[in-house]
Amino acid sequence: CILISLDYSQIELRLLAHCANLPEMQAAFASGRDIHMETAKTVFGEGNADTRRRAKAVNFGIIYGISAFGLAAQLGIPQRDAQQVIDRYFAAYPGIRQYMDTTIAFARKHGYVETLFGRTVWTATINDKNGGLRQFAERAAINAPLQGTAADVIKRAMPRVVAALRAKGFAAQLILQVHDELILEAPLGEAEAVTTLAKNIMEQAALPVVALRVPLVVDAGQGAHWGAAH
Repeated sequence: CILISLDYSQIELRLLAHCANLPEMQAAFASGRDIHMETAKTVFGEGNADTRRRAKAVNFGIIYGISAFGLAAQLGIPQRDAQQVIDRYFAAYPGIRQYMDTTIAFARKHGYVETLFGRTVWTATINDKNGGLRQFAERAAINAPLQGTAADVIKRAMPRVVAALRAKGFAAQLILQVHDELILEAPLGEAEAVTTLAKNIMEQAALPVVALRVPLVVDAGQGAHWGAAH
């Protein structure tokens, strides 16, 4: 047998492009371009290894409500410069700031946010007098619809994959979920067919409930152990 790794590629950034309705990011994902390099060109004016590394930190940091202090620590730059990077990012993608403000306002009014599938995620301390608790809840409110929807998607994919394996008569089994990744074990002779089947199911898992404005892409690998499958 062999292990098959099937990992959603940058799913939370893809969901951000959908939820914040970002035409630039949607176009980049639709054409298969490197989103971190695209962001580097937009925010820093050029795309190279260094600016891509910085853009990647900003792209993923924004999802978790990163502060100038946090970004400065990640990139090893002064806090003032980190704030300028964040300001340029929001200027380039104004839809992200609008998404954040709208989401926080909803959470303050209702005490929760929702994933794209309607699952409730409570933000109990969003109106707390304690600034630290309030800010934590604000960051959680921004992230929960994205991370929560990603969790919903993979949970929808799992039973579909299992049912399809059984329907096709494969001996392969789904054995583990790790964040945005599913791991299957399959006889060597089934590996390619199982990979194709499971990959297609995962990439369509949001349907028919949610029609995303960006494609979901699953990276696949195989190996004798988990590390080798990456």
